[in-house]
Amino acid sequence: QGLLNKLDTAFSGFEKNSQLLEGLDKFSQQAYSMITSPRARDAFDISQESPAFAEKFGDSGFGQSCLLATRLVESGVRFVTVSTGGWDTHTNNWDKLKTSLLPPLDQGLAALLSGLQEKGLLESTAVFVTGEFGRTPKINTTRGGRDHYPRCMFMLMAGGGVQGGRVIGESTENATEPLNDAITPDDVAASFYHNLGIDHTKEYHTNTGRPMMIVRDGHVIEELFA
Repeated sequence: QGLLNKLDTAFSGFEKNSQLLEGLDKFSQQAYSMITSPRARDAFDISQESPAFAEKFGDSGFGQSCLLATRLVESGVRFVTVSTGGWDTHTNNWDKLKTSLLPPLDQGLAALLSGLQEKGLLESTAVFVTGEFGRTPKINTTRGGRDHYPRCMFMLMAGGGVQGGRVIGESTENATEPLNDAITPDDVAASFYHNLGIDHTKEYHTNTGRPMMIVRDGHVIEELFA
């Protein structure tokens, strides 16, 4: 309800100023119409969800965001992002993961996937979970944390055509780098686009005629969909 009230407050000024609204480009107007529609307002009102269903997501901010994401997808929203911060654990890595980071992530993400499945939406929804980079295998002993590490990390994909319940790829024993053929960020992007039904090899042109590929170098990770 608080989120709904904030939206009402934020957009009340637009409704009173028709000239300002007319000055928006067509995409901004389309976005405005979508987010202020009765259908969107109902989706943002998570109190309408059944208590038994909502309870699975927990009371954390991330869990409630996952609940809202489920409702937005159900209402027809085509693209939804959910973010959670605090993962830059240069210090006190273990306590942060155990007490404040992993519990809401585990509960919220599990509820998101099971909730989409329960509503019959998972097969038509591509879910992608990722951070910016990995963390160092070696602990910085003076601070008890892990620092930035780009050479090895993991991501999660579910929904759509993804065949779940499998781990693809393998790291060295101490997780310093991929053991065999590395899966690149471009491979991940190509695979996600593939799951969305978008041709990742497609090329667009800017208004100056410059060719721009959706993914420059990347191949679909076939094991995800086999």
